[in-house]
Amino acid sequence: MTIVAPSVLSLDYSHMEKQIQQLNESEAEWLHFDVMDGHFVPNLTFGTDIMKGFAKSSRQKLDVHVMIEDPVAFMDSFYEAGAYNYTFHEEALMHKEEIAKLAAHAHELGKSVGLSIKPGTPLEYLKPWIGKFDLFLLMSVEPGFGGQKFQPAVLDRIRTLRKWLMEEGSTALIEVDGGINAETGKQCVEAGADVLVAGSYVFKNDIRKAVHSLV
Repeated sequence: MTIVAPSVLSLDYSHMEKQIQQLNESEAEWLHFDVMDGHFVPNLTFGTDIMKGFAKSSRQKLDVHVMIEDPVAFMDSFYEAGAYNYTFHEEALMHKEEIAKLAAHAHELGKSVGLSIKPGTPLEYLKPWIGKFDLFLLMSVEPGFGGQKFQPAVLDRIRTLRKWLMEEGSTALIEVDGGINAETGKQCVEAGADVLVAGSYVFKNDIRKAVHSLV
């Protein structure tokens, strides 16, 4: 069954308690946190204190996606705040040995760790890391803001990445984020995706029905 990870970037904070209750009654297994620093992407969002609040009130596993310039500095603090998975961007680290060190450190802590790339980054940049990560996040929009239109080019990237994972015998999950709704979500799953991040589609509709349409 597809894992649905509603993105709290699109949550209506004026009705937060009600929406969290609806999330807890839905089939969503994960809750997605888009963490932005205003530098790596032109937006500023959540820190660990806010996530701690969600950890107390929601039943989902907390899936953290950091779009920040220094993912090394914040990994431990997000795990300590309750993160199940911590995904950072390949483009954020100039020295690629840091990528390997971060993945190894997460596994030493017994945690799940993911690696992400933007739509314009060659998919081949992920290939050397197969076997070292638990999840690969493919952006189907430019990171930074919610509500963007789905870029269909991600479907071929999903298919290719799925082929690589199968060839290497990897059990890593493929996650897709951006412009996900019932139609695009189905396309992603058919292409080989395991996890769907959905923001506006979930929180601007009936949450339980929207999640169910993606499962």
